[in-house]
Amino acid sequence: MAETSRPTLKGRITSCELVKREQLTDDLVKFWIKPAQEFKFKPGQYCTIGVDGIERPYSISSSPDEEFIELFIEIVPVEHGGHLTPLLDHQEVGAQMTLRPRAKGIFVLQPQFKHHIFVGTVTGVVPYISMLRKFLSDPSWPEPADGVARDDYTFHVLEGASYHDEFGYDVELTDLANKHDFISFYPSVSRPDEERNANWTGARGRINTLVEDYVADLGVVPAETCVYACGHPQMIEDVGQRFESTDYTFVEERFWKEDE
Repeated sequence: MAETSRPTLKGRITSCELVKREQLTDDLVKFWIKPAQEFKFKPGQYCTIGVDGIERPYSISSSPDEEFIELFIEIVPVEHGGHLTPLLDHQEVGAQMTLRPRAKGIFVLQPQFKHHIFVGTVTGVVPYISMLRKFLSDPSWPEPADGVARDDYTFHVLEGASYHDEFGYDVELTDLANKHDFISFYPSVSRPDEERNANWTGARGRINTLVEDYVADLGVVPAETCVYACGHPQMIEDVGQRFESTDYTFVEERFWKEDE
């Protein structure tokens, strides 16, 4: 059998070092990477890392003000179509990986709206973490929008997962919601009756089926509200359909859509 050749990377490329990793579950891990050169990004954007010539984009959960780039990654087995993540799963602290030198993505905060409804599933919560961290650490961000004061903003993070241990930032989000009355966190599990969720006492059901009632209960003005969706493609599609005939603005994150 002929040896499989390594993919050839084209275009500009740099590198990064894995400086920390934290295993949350068998298939969920957090990485902290240190770019070899300055790496600028906006909250909500993604970076593209690679191992052995295989690359994939990952949203960034850290704020641009933090020392390292933080990623929250789901490991997809080879038998289920995983290509890069099985390789990432074997990377130890000190490992070198490739990094595209330019962040991409248009899934960023929409400052012209007062109310921000962040809907995500598991790793789909990542861009919202970056936005919230930046907002709380930088009083000059975002740039003011006409008719909207920074004090007008409210943020509502609605996160869905099959199991409660898949909420990678639930402790941080709960703490932020307790400290700031303009931040709310609403997690829900879709398999509440399984043993793994035996101690779960929060919301039940797929988050896309709960978002409409949540938003309605807020009583916010639709024209002043933006609904964001990031995560499972079917969740994104369903949330988009639920708000497409309303006065709410809907934006989505899909890595396979080109952005320039």
